[in-house]
Amino acid sequence: MSLDDVNSSAAVASEAPRTPGTASRLPLIALCLGFFMVMLDATIVTVALPPIGKEFATGGDLTGAQWVADGYTIVFAGLLLSAGSVGDRLGSKPVFQAGLGLFVLTSVGCGIAPSLWFLVVMRLLQGLSAALVVPTSLALIHASYARKEDRARAIGAWGGIGGIAAASGPVLGGLLVAAFGWRSVFYVNLPFGLLGMYLTARHVRAPRPSGERGLDLPAQILGILALGALTLAIIEGGHRGWSAPLVVAAFVLFAGCGAAFLLVEGRVRNPMLPLSLFRHPSFSGATTVGLLLNIGFYGQLFVVTFYFQQYRHYAVLWAGLAILPQTAMAGLASALGGRMTARTGPRTPMTLGLLVGTAGFFALLAAGGSTPYWVLVLPLAAIGFGTAFTMPAAVAAVVESAPPERSGVASGVLNASRQVGSAIGVALLGSLVATQAHFETGMRVGSVISACCFLAGVLVAVTAVGRVPEEQVSAV
Repeated sequence: MSLDDVNSSAAVASEAPRTPGTASRLPLIALCLGFFMVMLDATIVTVALPPIGKEFATGGDLTGAQWVADGYTIVFAGLLLSAGSVGDRLGSKPVFQAGLGLFVLTSVGCGIAPSLWFLVVMRLLQGLSAALVVPTSLALIHASYARKEDRARAIGAWGGIGGIAAASGPVLGGLLVAAFGWRSVFYVNLPFGLLGMYLTARHVRAPRPSGERGLDLPAQILGILALGALTLAIIEGGHRGWSAPLVVAAFVLFAGCGAAFLLVEGRVRNPMLPLSLFRHPSFSGATTVGLLLNIGFYGQLFVVTFYFQQYRHYAVLWAGLAILPQTAMAGLASALGGRMTARTGPRTPMTLGLLVGTAGFFALLAAGGSTPYWVLVLPLAAIGFGTAFTMPAAVAAVVESAPPERSGVASGVLNASRQVGSAIGVALLGSLVATQAHFETGMRVGSVISACCFLAGVLVAVTAVGRVPEEQVSAV
């Protein structure tokens, strides 16, 4: 799970009144603790990746760090669409509790990891637990607050808490790693998870499971295999060479599983991914923008972390503080983006946000071994602002273009596409840096690629977003 998952919700939080009275806040606190933990883990780990690589003797090789970052994201993205179905079938409360418990256990596993690949396996399981926590926490908020107004306030608070967690991750991670070592960034999850489990057991009501939705297991397996194969091909392609047998086989597996996934989803009665949604240009456009946005933003965030720590030799605490201009933009920018979306519709804020981010990536080309830090502050802030400003509009475009009864599934598709983008971005840009003779060259190539992703998003937003049939818009 990553920063962009709360951008749109944080916009709601900025305008929402206070949440209900003290007694009725307890369910919300319980559910927000789980979401806070998941969001914190997404960004706090970033600053710990270079120290992890050093301890496990990967040196300047980014491959191991890429798997630590992407292992979590791959499983989270692959299971996100089905996790809601599991909650509907078995009950949102027990599934949420299981997700919290597994997240706590795997955090301990990450903290005691004796090897890099043990850590990667624990990160895979953390991705599973995050996928269980996020959709069920929203379902439980819906069940805990019967009044529409209270529910809206609770969702706004939920999004705001996630934004705070994501923005504070690099700074808190820097403090913890500097004081206690990289393993502490995983142990910090324990108090949040345990308190969340206690409060959930005592104060969160359990809605009756519907038992109606199936799990679409074949599509689930094919989707994870396709995404895992693509990530393997990109990461190992930079390490082994693009013609290596493993890399070629991974690309073939991705193509085969991807085609089979589309074939299965087009034929089953209750698909995990309803392909009919993509017939609407605005839905397809906003989903594509979410994918491109995350490829650019999270790929470059991964590279920038190594730039400050390994290339500029910043202490881990100062590296976390150096990234803050990028991550701290979430609350302000998403609030402004949400307000503009309400006034103008999604196309204009999406285009504006993507252009601001593009300018930031091009300005980041100035980064070098001796570039004064103040020169980089504005580019980093522009990238973070543009990304966060775009996301509320993307969410609005998806929801407006989907039938009301499928708005939850549509939102899940957008979130899944963004997580896929995160995995591809880290794998692609990390591999590009690893294959260049000089880190600085690789970082600049990555900045250009990220800028191109954002510019492609502008083209998609201008040509596709907003093109929704009138009768559907009026029905939403």
